[in-house]
Amino acid sequence: MKRLAILLLLVSLTSGSVIADGIVVDKVYHPLVLANEQEFEWRFLSSQTEQQNRLAQRFGYGRALSDTVAAELYLIAERDDVGNFQFQSYELEVRWMLTEQGQYWADWGAVFEIERNTLVGSSELATGLLFEKEIGRNSLTLNAILIYEWGDGIEDEFETEFRAQYRYRYMAEVQPSIEVYVGENYFGIGPALMGVRRFNGQKQLKWEVGFISELSNNIKDHSLRFSLEYEF
Repeated sequence: MKRLAILLLLVSLTSGSVIADGIVVDKVYHPLVLANEQEFEWRFLSSQTEQQNRLAQRFGYGRALSDTVAAELYLIAERDDVGNFQFQSYELEVRWMLTEQGQYWADWGAVFEIERNTLVGSSELATGLLFEKEIGRNSLTLNAILIYEWGDGIEDEFETEFRAQYRYRYMAEVQPSIEVYVGENYFGIGPALMGVRRFNGQKQLKWEVGFISELSNNIKDHSLRFSLEYEF
């Protein structure tokens, strides 16, 4: 497990040798899966460069398939090159909690995704290793993701991404953090804020907002991300 994690992290950190076609900033995944969980999710991303404003939103429904595995189906809408905002893709995501929370010195998980873009006829398959270590109110989460994409209008290729999040759990509703995203010719870092409001039983509302700035190139590239998850 540790060797696989180190390998994926090294691959991600050396990702300058591959081409990343999409937006690297997205979401830092946590390895925890709750038994019997169901959720609705909405993600919003606006990325401003000197040439364009990229906009993407995704709407998802997910549920636990067992005590350690959960699946979620997304519909994804994006703004295209001529400015039209429309549904372009659907994605199936499976999260697998590899270790029980607190069982070892760190928590481990995995994520698998398959996405189909019906507008351009391309597909994408991704697998990632998830790591999380908590010490007191401090939490460090790492994602190392390997991606293969193919189809019409794109070059068949592998991509790698690395995501990191340091979070201070000041209180359940307010948890400031720093996030890092690494991809092809991209290194972004910025502040984020997240929290959770718990209700009766397993019902809870999670929210995240972050502002990521690209630092590896001397160009304007800022991304604002926001997400809401209602679990029940």
